[in-house]
Amino acid sequence: MINNSRTALNAQHGFRRLSSIALTVMGIAAASAAHAELRFEISGVGASQIPVAIAAFPGEEGAPQQITSIVKADLARSGVFKLIDNSDSLSDASAINYGDWKNRGANALAVGSVQRLADGRFDVRYRLFDTIKAAQLSALSFGSQPQLMRLTAHKIADDIYEKLTGIPGIFSTRIAYVTRSGKEYRLEVADADGEGVQVALRSNEPIISPSWSPDGGKVAYVSFEAKKPVIYIQNLVTRQRTLVANFKGSNSAPAWAPDGQRLAVALTRDGLTQVYVINADGSGLRRLTNTAGIDTEPRFSPDGNYVYFTSDRSGGPQIYKVSPNGGDAQRVTFSGSYNISPRISPDGKTLAYISRRDGKFQLYALDLTNGQEQRLSDTVKDESPSFSPNGKYIMYATESGRRGSLAIVSTDGRIKQRLTTQIGDVREPTWGPFMK
Repeated sequence: MINNSRTALNAQHGFRRLSSIALTVMGIAAASAAHAELRFEISGVGASQIPVAIAAFPGEEGAPQQITSIVKADLARSGVFKLIDNSDSLSDASAINYGDWKNRGANALAVGSVQRLADGRFDVRYRLFDTIKAAQLSALSFGSQPQLMRLTAHKIADDIYEKLTGIPGIFSTRIAYVTRSGKEYRLEVADADGEGVQVALRSNEPIISPSWSPDGGKVAYVSFEAKKPVIYIQNLVTRQRTLVANFKGSNSAPAWAPDGQRLAVALTRDGLTQVYVINADGSGLRRLTNTAGIDTEPRFSPDGNYVYFTSDRSGGPQIYKVSPNGGDAQRVTFSGSYNISPRISPDGKTLAYISRRDGKFQLYALDLTNGQEQRLSDTVKDESPSFSPNGKYIMYATESGRRGSLAIVSTDGRIKQRLTTQIGDVREPTWGPFMK
């Protein structure tokens, strides 16, 4: 499966395991058919959970999606909330008995309503209350197309998460990953909960290293359809592809700059794999590193001030950073003899990476402000970490029963989720940005 792509990529990099929307829902839905959904298994909870009650929204039984069930599933999966069991149905116009809900153990209560409009859309209204302070925290309304009801529910869950934690929710974001079933490789995009799977690209040759553009409208990736690794950018709405890098040798590991105008890439056009920067239209190629070792897996820092990358210049793969203008690189990782796949958190304070220790390839996080390191996974064949856009979770690829699967762990290591599919392998995950 992706073993083929992994073998090819590892060979080009020279390292053993170096693997290496709303895209508008309408656009991608028109382009492809749904496939086997990813399924969640959840373990662990946050250090303290916020008790919240979600009352049934009157009218949602007539909608194509049950708003409250999606909101409850989102909040439960986060590990941050304790859902207060109730069978109440309360609209956004209902009088709230704060004392009653407080006595039931709920610190917060969400109510709402769903009404079908004459034009076929659904009017979805929601309000959130603090039962301790007896105060309204939020109120939103949506005129939602029937096919966007899941997104509407995710946006309500995002609002609850943000109002109660102070951190933006990520339930309405999207993820991309590669699956293989038989001889077919697919670049797929799904909701962050694994639902709503859509195929962006099919190929009989490996697809690897997908990377979201900062605006969430495009994905860069490496395709082997030309019998060698070539970098493309695909518009997820129009499906138009742009050839970015097809130089002599291998072209791999695309990673977007924060401005969305450039990508860092790893090329062998001048010999050993080195890091380059190239414009998104394929022009303006500029070499960034120049060593006698292998420099690969570049990744821009969120502020654009550095490009992190993996290099074996010190005798084994370690993570370095360099100015996007070039110059001397600084070594970042020192614990362990094998550290690869650097990813920087959205706030720039944490480095996630894969480290091999005692024969295990596991996910680690390094606090760049104090140098403290933490192992976050208990699996042993981990690859391709990717931060959620709010920086609170990391998705990565691992193996389950010799089959590729995806896993998510909170950055404090307490909350773990596993995403599996009944068909084929799933690898190379990348978490999309917040959509504006």
